[in-house]
Amino acid sequence: MEARQPGLHRQVLSRLLRSPLARMVYFAALLVALRLVFVWIAQSAGIPPNSFRTMSANFAFTVLAVLPYLLAYWLLAKFIERRPLSELDWRKSPQLLWGLFAALLLFALVTAELWAAQAYTISSFGDAPLWTLFLLTAVAPGITEEIISRGILFRLTEEGLGTWIALAVSALFFGFAHSFNPGATVWSSVAISIEAGVLFGLLYHVTRSLWWCIGLHAGWNFVQGAVFGIPVSGIKVDGLFDSQLQGPDWLDGGGFGAEASVLTVLTCGIASLLLIRRMLRDRSVVAPFWKRGH
Repeated sequence: MEARQPGLHRQVLSRLLRSPLARMVYFAALLVALRLVFVWIAQSAGIPPNSFRTMSANFAFTVLAVLPYLLAYWLLAKFIERRPLSELDWRKSPQLLWGLFAALLLFALVTAELWAAQAYTISSFGDAPLWTLFLLTAVAPGITEEIISRGILFRLTEEGLGTWIALAVSALFFGFAHSFNPGATVWSSVAISIEAGVLFGLLYHVTRSLWWCIGLHAGWNFVQGAVFGIPVSGIKVDGLFDSQLQGPDWLDGGGFGAEASVLTVLTCGIASLLLIRRMLRDRSVVAPFWKRGH
């Protein structure tokens, strides 16, 4: 028994160092280091940063802002998890277009509901800076937030604590990460947790593809802001349509925008229920580690 103790300790230590929580820490450390490097590159090259305040963006800074997340995720998968990066396999990249198309349909439906409820009106055509809005609202948030919320938080939490807990944790994190946005309230954070956090988590679980999630997230932001002129998570943008939200806060979302509308929560909730049905039919729910037969 005495001779086996060192081996047992090494096994326990090895498991701890490769646990889901440890891998989240590794990713965070890689991300911080890489972001410092790329910020230095941007400053040294004199590349101006993107800004929602001045509605300015450039392609070079967007690339430098996104690369640390992609590289940190790739390094984690390649050298720590030692697995193929199947959720970002280039052969699956056409799913990005399906995500964008789904976002167009979903938010067009939400906008139609708001219009039918007399909570959304169009006054004229706008002069939206589409390229700037594409970089600010679609590319950067779509990639970075999906890598963190679904690629890291949901995936690794599901591995340890199971699908249902992973959905709750990643959805609440995603919702309350927007609590510092203009016009945010506790309700707006809860609304985003339900309508987007749960929906995107289920989409990742069912497809095992970050391409799908990035497409839906990027398309949601772009269609909402650049097309319909609705504030994106509280941030006012000029879209192709000059529009106004009007009505009680529970209907039009108040100062936060349509993402805090009950109509948006209900519409996305129905989409989530369809994905839950698919998940249950496929019997793909992952049980927490203490219920697995190891």
